[in-house]
Amino acid sequence: MDADEREIHQFLKSWGNQFVAAREICRRAGGKRRFHEEPEWAKPILLRMVERGILESNSTGHFRIKRLPKKSGDKRWISPDIAKILEESGVKVEDAGDASDIGPDEYYDQL
Repeated sequence: MDADEREIHQFLKSWGNQFVAAREICRRAGGKRRFHEEPEWAKPILLRMVERGILESNSTGHFRIKRLPKKSGDKRWISPDIAKILEESGVKVEDAGDASDIGPDEYYDQL
């Protein structure tokens, strides 16, 4: 990723799982001066990041960081009460993990 992509990536990481409008990204990711000089500076970069698979967009043109791919396996949901009982008895219970987790920066650098 280049410097502009990193700046957008870091900004979107702070928003977590929410989609953010392109105008808001242009306004807040690059700073006040950059937005004043060129109000739509981030739009071509956002489209490039979507093509590379770093970001995803919804039908209204809002963007967020693409989530890590789901891992298939025999993971099943258990209630928190049962997980607590199992952990007290010494059985290690792995959390199935949230599919909406953001990966480390290195993962997105490879895309």
